[in-house]
Amino acid sequence: MRADEDTPTGGYVEEHFERDTRYLDDRITVDGRDGWPVEAGRYRLAVARACPWANRAIIVRRLLGLEDAISMAVAGPTHDWRSWTFDLDPGGVDPVLGIARLREAYEARRPGYDLGVTVPAMVDVPSGQVVTNDFKQITLDLSTEWREHHRPGAPDLYPVEHREEIDEVIELVYRDVNNGVYEAGFSGGQHAYEQAYHRLFDRLDWLSERLERQRYLVGDTITEADVRLFTTLARFDAVYHNHFKCNRHKLTELPVLWAYARDLFQTPGFGDTTDFVHIKRHYYEVHTDINPTAVVPAGPDLTTWSRPHGREQLGGRPFGDGTPPPPPVADEQVPAEHNPALPLLA
Repeated sequence: MRADEDTPTGGYVEEHFERDTRYLDDRITVDGRDGWPVEAGRYRLAVARACPWANRAIIVRRLLGLEDAISMAVAGPTHDWRSWTFDLDPGGVDPVLGIARLREAYEARRPGYDLGVTVPAMVDVPSGQVVTNDFKQITLDLSTEWREHHRPGAPDLYPVEHREEIDEVIELVYRDVNNGVYEAGFSGGQHAYEQAYHRLFDRLDWLSERLERQRYLVGDTITEADVRLFTTLARFDAVYHNHFKCNRHKLTELPVLWAYARDLFQTPGFGDTTDFVHIKRHYYEVHTDINPTAVVPAGPDLTTWSRPHGREQLGGRPFGDGTPPPPPVADEQVPAEHNPALPLLA
């Protein structure tokens, strides 16, 4: 998610919102072929809990147990057009990178940087430079290139035998759901809005039919596909239903998807990385073109995420032959008051 996305500088083409996907796309790999080798302790993952794209990276990092290998810088939920800021840290400065704004790491990589300052971003700590902000590739590389540093019992989120199907599913989910809610919310006209709206709900219907028969999107374990869908579903009723006018149904009115989302939420690594206060503050306070008053809604009731889901009857093994991750480390825990369902699951 780019800091200036709310303007939205992704752009309109014939009233359609188009996301700017011009990223710094170097990769951090085992062989270091782009000049950035996998090395524990060298890189810092810059995120904002408000952002669905960054939330995906937070979830994958936690499921794989990469906390000791890759540290994490957490930006606050609000920002201006220039950059995400580290206003949650003492003095408003990230304690490892020594910067107040994420833009500084982009400028270190490319002076005069004029593209989107986005999260997630992998930053090289020694040089202070952003290596990549290609959010689609970052999580896949955490699964494949960082295997040496995975925790014992880490799940395989991108299994070789299912990669073709995972790739097909995540592309459809990205086009119609992950990005589809933005195309509806930032559309510049009625026709563009209705096109995005119908694509979104047609795809949600398709997903409901698929998940009625199986617990997870691909195979019988959690994969990258589930992570990518979850972060949009987690924001649906709190934000997208009204803020982005995605209002044919609430998630809570779609029985299969609502049960599926609760199943994931109650799985370690998902709900315990979800910060509803940051989510709501970001969208409603920053998107003043859509919400000029910047008033943040008091609802919905978020304790419902703790209700039983009944998805176990479909079988499946969340972590395959692996194990759940341990609880989040103390300084990465979401405050209980930011996610009222979590204390009910303890």
